[in-house]
This record gives sequence, structure tokens and C-alpha cells, in this order.
Amino acid sequence: MVVYATAADYAAYTDKPAPDGIAAALARASERIDELLLGAVYNTDDNEMPTDPKEREAIMRATCAQAAWSLALGDPYGVASAFKDVQIGSVRLGGRNTDGGPPRHAPDAARILHTAGLLPGYVFDVAAW
Repeated sequence: MVVYATAADYAAYTDKPAPDGIAAALARASERIDELLLGAVYNTDDNEMPTDPKEREAIMRATCAQAAWSLALGDPYGVASAFKDVQIGSVRLGGRNTDGGPPRHAPDAARILHTAGLLPGYVFDVAAW
């Protein structure tokens, strides 16, 4: 699995120290970015990282934006959209949400990738449908 950003990248992007557990958050964020990049065409090196510096930076920034979004929502696994009521302390999830719920992808991450020309169109988040 490719992780597109480091703790240092996250700290520079957010202008805050990277929190505990940031490596796991960036790994999950990289998975969400891979979902957005499905169908995108760009050159990669042997480590599956973009070879174009501008594309590499855009993907790194999008990954940091996705991680920051997930951490701010307090939903690092993207499960909040599945339930009407979600509570972290003492768990409590509630009934199944049929209204769609919050998106899985950070709007800023999608904008960064779109502006860099890495997304062929606009992102429609399945959770919102």
C-alpha cells in the first residue's frame, strides 16, 4: 500500500504538530485518495509515487487534507455515514442511516486533485447519494 504523505508533510500542511496516530490516519487517507484517483493517468516510479513533482505535491497535500478532515470529524474509519446517531465515548452508534450522511472524501482533497488536473471530472461521494 502506498502512503502519499508523512507526519512532517501533515505538520507542514496544517501548520500544527502531527498528532499521535498520524501514520495510521495518513495510511487511511491514502486509501481514500486512491479512490479519488481511480482512472487518473499519471506516471509513477517503482514505489508507485508520482514522478511529476507538481502531481506528487498535489497528491501529498490532498492526503493531508483528507487526514485532517477525518481527524476533525472524529471518524477515521469513515463509518459515521452508516449511522444516524454516532457517539465515540462509550460507543453508541444508533440506527442505520438511509439519508446518506457525511461524505467519505474531504472536499479540500478533491479540489486539490481537481485543480492539479488529476481528476477528470467532479467527485460524487457515494455516501451523499
